[in-house]
Amino acid sequence: MAAEIHPRPQTRKPVLLSKIEGFQDVVNTAVIIPKEDGVISVSQDRTIRVWLKRDSGQYWPSVYHTMPGESSVQHSSSRFSSYQEFVLSEDYNQMTPARTYQAHQGGVTVVLFVLEMEWVLSTGQDKSFTWHCSESGQQLGTYRTTAWVSGLQFDVETRHAFVGDHSGQVTILKLEQDNCSLVTTFKGHTGNVTALCWDPVQRVLFSGSSDHSIIMWDIGGRKGTAFELQGHNDKVQGLCYASHTRQLISCGSDGGIVIWNMDVTRQETPEWLDSDSCQKCEQPFFWNFKQMWDSKKIGLRQHHCRKCGQAVCGKCSSKRSTIPLMGFEFEVRVCDSCHDSITDEERAPTATFHDSKHSIIHMQYEPTRGWLLTSGTDKIIKLWDMTPVVS
Repeated sequence: MAAEIHPRPQTRKPVLLSKIEGFQDVVNTAVIIPKEDGVISVSQDRTIRVWLKRDSGQYWPSVYHTMPGESSVQHSSSRFSSYQEFVLSEDYNQMTPARTYQAHQGGVTVVLFVLEMEWVLSTGQDKSFTWHCSESGQQLGTYRTTAWVSGLQFDVETRHAFVGDHSGQVTILKLEQDNCSLVTTFKGHTGNVTALCWDPVQRVLFSGSSDHSIIMWDIGGRKGTAFELQGHNDKVQGLCYASHTRQLISCGSDGGIVIWNMDVTRQETPEWLDSDSCQKCEQPFFWNFKQMWDSKKIGLRQHHCRKCGQAVCGKCSSKRSTIPLMGFEFEVRVCDSCHDSITDEERAPTATFHDSKHSIIHMQYEPTRGWLLTSGTDKIIKLWDMTPVVS
C-alpha cells in the first residue's frame, strides 16, 4: 500500500508590488499617500517628490521640489511638515508653501504632525524637542534632550511624548499647551535608539536600536516590564505595529523584514549574575587569583546563560538554543542544564523572516491596505503587500 504524501505548506511571504527608481541619492524618508496610489519621498539631495502611479503601472513624479536644507516628512490630510509646511493640491500635482517653522538651531531629525491636537512635534541635532501650533505656527514649548533624538512617538489620549535618543535612552514627557514635564526615562539599549513605535490600544512602546535589538516596554499593563526581541543581524531601522492582529513589523540594515507574533505570553530576559567562579562547576574565572592559587587551577573566561542568567564557563555552556518566548529567535548560549530543560514547543518560532533584498534605512506601514514601504541604500523604494503575512 502506497504511503500518503502530504505536500509541505508553502511559507507565506510579502508580495513586492512596485519599485520606484531614478533617485540621484538615498531616500531618507518616504510615506504612502493615504487612499491614493502615490508616495511622497525626501532624498539626501534635498529633493521632495510626489510619485503617482500611472496607467502603465509605473510611478512617475508629479511634483519635484528642492529644499534649502535636509528635510523630513510627515504626511497627514494632504500636508507635511519639515522646516517648511506645504499644502498639496487635490490632484497631487502642485505643492504650495504654507508656513516656515523656525524650530531648531541644527538639522531637523524627526517631524510628527498630530492632527487631533493641531500640533507639529519636532526634534533636532541641537538636542532639543519642540512643539508648535500648526494653525498659527507659534512655538508652544521646548525641552532639552541629552543627545540627538532619532525616534519620536505621541499618545493623543494622555498627551505623552516618547523620545528616543543616541544615548540609547527613551524619555517620556507629559505635554501641556505651553509646557511639559518629565515623567520617566528608560535605559535598555547598548546602542542608540533608531526607531520607536507606540500602540495606544495595548499601551505598549517598542524601541529599536543600532545594537540590533528591539525592546517592548509594557507601559499600560505591567509597568516597568520589558521584553527583548532579537531577530536582526544589523541595526533596526524601522518599526510598526498592526494592532488588529497583534503583530510587530521590523526592518533592518540587514535587509530583513521580520513579522513578530506579539499575541503570546513572553518572558523577561534574566539579569546577568555576577560571580568569581562558574556557578555550575565552581571553576574560578581568570580574575579570581586567590581561588586560582588555592585550587592550583587556571582561570576560565566568564560567559552567561541567556535563559537563567547564571555566570558559567565555556565547558558548562557549550550548547546553543533558540528561546523565542524570551525574544531569542536566533540560537544563543545557554548552560547545559537549561538546554536540556527547553522543550521543542518552547523552541517554536514566534516570528517569520523575509529578505527585502536591499539594506533598509526607512520603512512605513499603511494598515488600511496592508502596504509596507521600504527605502534602501540602493536608492530604491519598494512597495510590499503585507496581507499574506500580517493577518
